[in-house]
Amino acid sequence: MKHETILILNLGGPFGEMIARRVRDLGVYCEVVPCGTAMEKVRELAPIGIILAGGPETLSGGKMQKPDPAIFSLGLPVLGISGGMQLMAEALGGETAETEPETGKLTVSYDADSPLFQKVPQEGVCQIDHRESVIRLPEGFEALCHTEATVYAGMANEEKKLYALAFHPEVEATQYGADILKNFLYEVAGASGDWSMHDYAHQAVETLREQIGDGKVLLALSGGVDSSVCAALLDRAIGENLTCILVDHGLMRKNEANEVVKAFEGRGMKLIRVDAGARFLGKLAGVTDPETKRKIIGEEFIRVFEEESKKLGKMDFLAQGTIYPDVIESGTEDGSVIKSHHNVGGLPEHIDFRGIIEPLRQLFKDEVRRLGLELGLPETLVWRQPFPGPGLAVRVIGEITEDRLAILREADAIFREEITSAGLHRSINQYFAVLTNIRSVGVHGEERTYDYTVALRGVITNDFMTAEWARIPYDVLERVSARIVREVPHVNRIVYDITSKPPATIEWE
Repeated sequence: MKHETILILNLGGPFGEMIARRVRDLGVYCEVVPCGTAMEKVRELAPIGIILAGGPETLSGGKMQKPDPAIFSLGLPVLGISGGMQLMAEALGGETAETEPETGKLTVSYDADSPLFQKVPQEGVCQIDHRESVIRLPEGFEALCHTEATVYAGMANEEKKLYALAFHPEVEATQYGADILKNFLYEVAGASGDWSMHDYAHQAVETLREQIGDGKVLLALSGGVDSSVCAALLDRAIGENLTCILVDHGLMRKNEANEVVKAFEGRGMKLIRVDAGARFLGKLAGVTDPETKRKIIGEEFIRVFEEESKKLGKMDFLAQGTIYPDVIESGTEDGSVIKSHHNVGGLPEHIDFRGIIEPLRQLFKDEVRRLGLELGLPETLVWRQPFPGPGLAVRVIGEITEDRLAILREADAIFREEITSAGLHRSINQYFAVLTNIRSVGVHGEERTYDYTVALRGVITNDFMTAEWARIPYDVLERVSARIVREVPHVNRIVYDITSKPPATIEWE
């Protein structure tokens, strides 16, 4: 079945995929392609509208990628966002110039009676980040909105259905941003909304069958949400040609390896458990740098899979539960490296497989969960707390030892138990404990102690690209703190992280 399509031309950076997530949430199929995609390919995709997703570069810097200007004369609705607005203005005879940077959350006033702003209040908050502005509109365009410093924060040629915004409607920080995108999709581009996760699952299964053929696939199954959904999707696509390997690297949460094996028993899937804890801890001995930890773990993961695959006979593909925030943060999509994920930036250059299969690579966490439910996975598995591939290695700050891991396992288990008991496990998107390398003076009984500080982290987010710290009630934090210092040896102080993302990442390392 052919779905109506919105084509997103990505000018670089993460914004194209963030917009895609919003568009899919609004029930419209979309594809993200490089902005330099040939017009022949654009016509072949037959979109009902085009979105120009701004990137980190500016026109004046001379590095901004540019699409074929013919996209503006196709007769299709076009929405330029951020850098896409400057590009549209220049291509159609307007003028741009470097200006004082505007960044962060600003008040935007909507000046025009435009279909883009139907049912949107005349004023709101927008997320803006630009160093360049449109200073003269192209012929036939009118101003749509303004901020305190930017006269043309939006422009439109209603007759040609060409629209542009200087701010980002796709991010959570922009009020009514989803309404603006919805208006573009339905009021301007005439979408009917014929896309759903059911359709995505069907298409993904067909794509995997075509990609894999009769090849055999080895999957790294950690038991987390991403790898579990990846396993269910591959199982539906290729059945017995899938073998799952659970590497117990000694860095998992309390009782986690046993829980994962139990959860997948009876599903008819091939699952092999490999006890490699001593091997990983040996490689990590004395290592304190977080990037080095990730690289070592990534290397060892691959080597374990290669060894196991040789025992199984010829395995053609390695599958991973990589999701899009992993890709963005690893700097593999025109972005700078924030941190290397073991299943992205941590891969060694040489691997003994024909290729890597990453069927969730274009999905955000909430979409992965919806896909899991569509595939029939139990809610207990779909709503399992997110867990990084390197495991507790990136939640133990500094050197990793079995003793320090044991401390963190117990503290983290208590925190998760209390959050669940308080009924907060669905409202806080991610929560965990971190063993810092800070030791401080305390008192236990009548004796002086000099023990570790445990940090607690909880965040609220939809896409894991940005996050606000969770306002956990004080009485819950008090119970967690009291239990940890009472029940976990060598911990005498608990702190709670109240930093949002950005500037912090969700994990500490």
